[in-house]
Amino acid sequence: MKLSKLYSNKPVVFRPITFVTGVNVVLGEIRLPENQNKDTHNLGKSTVGRLLDFMLLAGRDPKFFLLKHSNLFNDFVFFLEIQLFDGTFVTIRRSVAEVTKISFKKHETAGQDYNRLPESGWDHSSVAFDRSKEILDGLLDWRSLKPYDFRKGLGYQLRSQDDYRDVFQLRRFAGGHADWKPYLAHVLGFNSELISKRYEKEKRLKERKATAQTLKHELGDSVDDISKVDGLLLLKRQEVEKKQILLDAFDFRNRDRQANKQLVDELDEQIAALNSKRYSLTQSRKKIVASLEEDAIMFNPDEAAKLFQEAGILFHGQIKRDYEQLIAFNRAITDERRQYLIEERNDIDTDLKRITAELNSLGKLRSETLSFLTSADVFAKYKRASDELATLKAEILDLNRQRDLLLRLQLLATEIRRLSDEIAQLRQEIDADVNNQHNPDTLFSRIRLLFNEIVEEVIDRKAILSVHTNKEGHLEFKAEILDESGNSSSADAGFTYRKLLCIAFDLAVLRCHLEDKFPRFVFHDGVFESLDPRKKVKLLGEIRRLANEGLQPVITLIDAELPSGDAETVKLEDAEIILTLHDEGDDGRLFRMPPW
Repeated sequence: MKLSKLYSNKPVVFRPITFVTGVNVVLGEIRLPENQNKDTHNLGKSTVGRLLDFMLLAGRDPKFFLLKHSNLFNDFVFFLEIQLFDGTFVTIRRSVAEVTKISFKKHETAGQDYNRLPESGWDHSSVAFDRSKEILDGLLDWRSLKPYDFRKGLGYQLRSQDDYRDVFQLRRFAGGHADWKPYLAHVLGFNSELISKRYEKEKRLKERKATAQTLKHELGDSVDDISKVDGLLLLKRQEVEKKQILLDAFDFRNRDRQANKQLVDELDEQIAALNSKRYSLTQSRKKIVASLEEDAIMFNPDEAAKLFQEAGILFHGQIKRDYEQLIAFNRAITDERRQYLIEERNDIDTDLKRITAELNSLGKLRSETLSFLTSADVFAKYKRASDELATLKAEILDLNRQRDLLLRLQLLATEIRRLSDEIAQLRQEIDADVNNQHNPDTLFSRIRLLFNEIVEEVIDRKAILSVHTNKEGHLEFKAEILDESGNSSSADAGFTYRKLLCIAFDLAVLRCHLEDKFPRFVFHDGVFESLDPRKKVKLLGEIRRLANEGLQPVITLIDAELPSGDAETVKLEDAEIILTLHDEGDDGRLFRMPPW
């Protein structure tokens, strides 16, 4: 497939561009002295590549100049004529006003002008955008790109200045590596299916792990053993069945008997025991209080002496002292005994308080139970049993929710293990495929040899194209310029040599796919910028050589970028210059109108 013609419905403003089979040059001539040292000249050289991308069904982008300046371009309709592999042609029509409606026309000869062709003359007229891409994909028949469509790798055929920053990752591949590495591996001869599968499985693994983490957070501190949950559900369901039978029969006899048994066998026994213990403690306390009162010493020696004196009996001296000593002795014994009695009384008081509290609690429970037994309103009993059933059902719902979450976690854990194993297996297969591609007869080996051949011819330095798997198991692509000793150097870090690597890579890939159903054209903007004169001559020679072998290079340059001298190898042939632009007024620009 090659480019044939690009034109519009306004040929006075946008002159037709006819592409040739060999080298195609879009030349910008700087005629005004004041513009000689400018970096940009706004002639429209780069815009040619953007228009080709537009006509090859680039998506609607509000920032694209035709749409951004719709007041200037809304009446434009563009046509792109393409030569197919069988020698026939197809013309694509796309208007700015109806940018998502595309028309197609197949024909036998080149150089047609279908600007005035009626709608009935088009094979497919005003087709919706997505369907249009399917039609064009079939017409182009780039089957060597399958399973990818024709737009996937167009960035390597339409290199803008922004696409020289990296040999492999184009500006349009701003997303993750999964968006472009499988495709690049495919065109280099690697098994892209393995790489795509690995990215897909890694994406799924990440999603499954995130889902599992969410489920764990939702479970919180709930039971994490599904067997225990099943056991609890079994018990709860059994209780529900019993209560449901009770409610269905509207018969509370079993519930009454259970309450009566609890009242007689449990509550009354506990209350009787506590009452008995309280009675025993009360009697003990009375005895202690009595003992404390009996221990009081009523005899007073002074009062006895006064009484004896009134009676005329002598009560002093040794007799009085003996009584005082006896009283002191008895008081010492009594004080010690009283201390023990007081401590025992305090312990009894504590026990009595506890027993009283327990009796109060049991009495309340006994009252509630008796209320159930003696209630005359059977609907109150029904409501109480219904509330208990509702609570049980709510607990069962919560347990079922936990069980579902645990089952999902189990399934996720199984899938996570399986995906991890499959990813590990894919890594082994990718490693083996990479090792196999280093054989000299593979497509990758042919591309890397031609890549080096182009670079070495231009700058007299060897270049190496390499592919390896990184520590995560993903492919890494590298393009390096070697020093005189054959070791990696930093020369490719500069913009000039990095651009050369991009150009050499694109040309090498196209040339090595020349026998396949693969695109033949490539557009390189500003191809000679910043190269020294000798290298420009050699690069032009390589471009011409590959064009003679069947490629269709389209390059843009400023006349000042051509090396000086009269060498035939430098001089551009008239047939190679498909469009000349200049800085002498609007007539020299791609669109013959004031700059926007």
